[in-house]
Amino acid sequence: MPTKSSAGRAGGKGAAARPAAKTAASKAEPAKATAKTSSPKAAEPAAAGPAVGAMAPDFDLPRDGGATLSLKGLKGKTVVLYLYPKDDTSGCTQEAIDFSALKPKFEAAGTVVVGMSPDPAKSHDKFKAKHKLAVDLVADESKATLEAYGVWTEKSMYGRKYMGVERTTFLIDKAGRIAQIWRKVKVPGHAQEVLAAAQALG
Repeated sequence: MPTKSSAGRAGGKGAAARPAAKTAASKAEPAKATAKTSSPKAAEPAAAGPAVGAMAPDFDLPRDGGATLSLKGLKGKTVVLYLYPKDDTSGCTQEAIDFSALKPKFEAAGTVVVGMSPDPAKSHDKFKAKHKLAVDLVADESKATLEAYGVWTEKSMYGRKYMGVERTTFLIDKAGRIAQIWRKVKVPGHAQEVLAAAQALG
């Protein structure tokens, strides 16, 4: 009898030890999974770009019409810098048309609207002429400024991953600081929302 009781106790300890081992193992699994999941995000802070209140990264880039445009040269004015993927695509065209239609109201609010994409300046010229756009468009073919603003990111379409511009708008105050940011912009109503923010900024 003592032998059976001892065996029973020993068996109980063994049974208790096994689930504990499984529990410990199960806790370790999510930790590994979390590490794997979080590793691609390690680069995100560097790609996130400037935050509200930070100085907006300066640029001096070719623009439509053959000249260049710099953010420094616009100091003293409120600037709407909207970054978009590509000239003459549906969403980008509508966004440019919406901002162009509101240009007089932006000007009345002391605000300059500037669009930026990786397209060359010649593409911007054709884009503006085709749709009678009124906003300034600058070309960042090197993507250096787009990267500085944290909008040159990995995207996915139909399971295919590629690098592209995440549609984003920055409202920059007269001192060159970022007053507001709109990320992953949905085009309908966006220009009107930005105008209201620019008018409120003064």
